[in-house]
Amino acid sequence: MVSASTREASASLAHHVVIVGAGFAGLALAQALGSTPLRVTVIDRRNYHLFQALLYQVATAVLSPGEIAQPIRRIVGRHKNITVLLGEVDGINPERKEVSVNGEALTYDTLVLATGATHGYFGHSEWARFAPGLKTLEDARRIRAQILMAFEKAEMERDPAERERLMTFAIIGGGPTGVEMASAIAELARQALAQDFRHIDPTKARILLIEAAPRILGPFPKDLSANAERALKRLGVTLLRGKPVEDVNGRGVTVGGEFIPCSTVVWAAGVAASPAGQWLHAGTDRAGRAAVAPDLSVPGLDNVYVLGDVALATGEDGKPLPGLAQVAHQQGRYLGKALPARILRNETPPPFRFNNRGNLAVVGRNSAVVHWDSFKLKGFGAWLLWGIAHVYLLVGFHNRFLVTMRWLWTYLTFQRGARLIAEDVTRDLSKDTSTSRKTGAAANEPGASRGLDAPRVHG
Repeated sequence: MVSASTREASASLAHHVVIVGAGFAGLALAQALGSTPLRVTVIDRRNYHLFQALLYQVATAVLSPGEIAQPIRRIVGRHKNITVLLGEVDGINPERKEVSVNGEALTYDTLVLATGATHGYFGHSEWARFAPGLKTLEDARRIRAQILMAFEKAEMERDPAERERLMTFAIIGGGPTGVEMASAIAELARQALAQDFRHIDPTKARILLIEAAPRILGPFPKDLSANAERALKRLGVTLLRGKPVEDVNGRGVTVGGEFIPCSTVVWAAGVAASPAGQWLHAGTDRAGRAAVAPDLSVPGLDNVYVLGDVALATGEDGKPLPGLAQVAHQQGRYLGKALPARILRNETPPPFRFNNRGNLAVVGRNSAVVHWDSFKLKGFGAWLLWGIAHVYLLVGFHNRFLVTMRWLWTYLTFQRGARLIAEDVTRDLSKDTSTSRKTGAAANEPGASRGLDAPRVHG
């Protein structure tokens, strides 16, 4: 029988793999390394793994936050060789093989950075306050509160112009996230909220989808993009294509020289890699991604690997791989096999090869588009395939079952079950709107001094 002290000594001698980030890439890698002789430490600033692709459904009151997130410890808890640390990594010393976690040094033998991406505002970081993106549960809760509060305030607003502004929603970016967000807000207004108010008609809400390129869903074939546009128009979404956003403030957006008053702006136009790539001092591209070798290692650094959105990896065609969940997941699975082969058996693994499983985008009820190599699908069949794929990608049977049941209930009743406005979120929004009233007057639009915090009641 092996004593506890012997086990501890063995663990201390084991090769230590530190994984920073528990997104799709980091989690896939950790699970693949589970129960191996390697000692694994997973570090994340949050204690849960999040399925970001469904955050827009939290933001539009279809799903609850707990239905698309799972505690990291629950996912990897059965693997005794994995330790989970809740902390913030603020620096790396590759020469000493140390990671700074909450200000304390943690040594590693192999380091894997899978820290994902954040919102990219194309040099206009000041827009972030007025146009949140969808990367965290906090983002989704904030946007959900802002959407629902807009209707509540419109119900009490007597000024027609202000009421119209409150019921105008702008989504910036015509990729899958923007398309899905626009269609979800349209369905929320025209179905779930349609009968709930007495002084306003939610079906008259104006939803704008703004895209600087000539068409939405640029990576998809033109016929699928056109099909998605028709589906959006049937939902009442107004498309503004070929018009870049010039300004965003607390009163609205400026597009193509025209100011559009609106209460809610959602950013879905661009992303930037986390600062992890810069920590390595190995050179990054304009998006902050670190260049990697075919085996996903960082050239010039010993036993350092980068995965997911922070990695500038190229496909067989020489083009950079897109920042998709399937790319990150496959990279994590690949490295989960490559590291044991290299460390334990002194084998040289083959280079990483991405197997494209297609692009999917849902465009409201019974409508979606799917593109996979030469295979194209649209309409109800694509909508079913989209749902199956997303349920499959959720972590854990519990979440898969809950999301399936929630979708079924929403489909049959047209209702949304998570229409809650959290008090802490509305308090933060109140601070933002009060500040925006001071800065918004610079936009020179009528009514810039009108506030959102003191709506007037009818009667």
